[in-house]
Amino acid sequence: MIRHKHINKFAKAYLLLMEKISEIFSSKKQTCSFELFPPKTDKGFANLLATIEQLAALKPDFISCTYGAGGGNRGKTLDVVEHIQKTHGIIGLAHLTCVLHTKDEIKNILDDIKSRDIKNILALRGDPPLDNPDWQPGEENFKYSSELCAFARERFDDYFSVGVAGFPEGHVLCPDKDMDARYLKQKIDHGADFVITQLFFDNKEYFDYVGRLSNLGVTARVIPGILPVTNYQSLVKFCGLCGTTITNEIKEIFEPIQEDKQATLEAGIQFAIRQCRQLLDGGAPGLHFYCLNKASPTDKILAEVRNTK
Repeated sequence: MIRHKHINKFAKAYLLLMEKISEIFSSKKQTCSFELFPPKTDKGFANLLATIEQLAALKPDFISCTYGAGGGNRGKTLDVVEHIQKTHGIIGLAHLTCVLHTKDEIKNILDDIKSRDIKNILALRGDPPLDNPDWQPGEENFKYSSELCAFARERFDDYFSVGVAGFPEGHVLCPDKDMDARYLKQKIDHGADFVITQLFFDNKEYFDYVGRLSNLGVTARVIPGILPVTNYQSLVKFCGLCGTTITNEIKEIFEPIQEDKQATLEAGIQFAIRQCRQLLDGGAPGLHFYCLNKASPTDKILAEVRNTK
């Protein structure tokens, strides 16, 4: 557990007024947010706290923290979110998945989240852990994140602001884009307030997705998820797992320089700047950066994007 012996006055005062993310939307047209994950080692955890301090200086509207497949590192996730709020006075968003948890366990986890003054959750189905890849939900488990949304609303009313994941190219298990959009609408109908998308590299995919959702009557904010390219080979492997398309543009930019780390980093920054500017100019309600527990290059990208707003 992270101890908060020296909470600065600003953070303490802000904490008393800690908002739900959905409340930010009433006064802010476009938001900026970051995503982190809890490291497995003490050294990694110490490094993450330093990264959070750097990211906090960029004044995001909120910072989210994931946890591992099957709920691994859940305690550390909540410690990180609590630290973000109590030390830096920034709204924290705690990820919560259905996988491996019974309904009673989910209730206890939500009680724990509430006891820490955390008012924002990202409700996810989640992936089975590597040591139990064939896990299937039973009667005591939730099968879909829409059920988790409904449960949070039923048990906690409007205490939480509930976010969910969106998939512009369709979920890897549901490549039918129209059907996937209908599944997203179910999440909204069951109590979700906003959407954060999986990474993508073709902005048309995002705007088409928003259009499909709008046609279904979805008016909730759909915040695009941005992953700056820093390692092309790792990116290809990751996108293969999550179903994100490596576009021809990405291939043409990064394949020839994939062995040059500095050239890849610089090209990744420039691509992300262009992508973010086009999204915001096209009406996207903000940007959510997958930071991979590092302040850079997100800080450089954001500085350029903000300079053009």
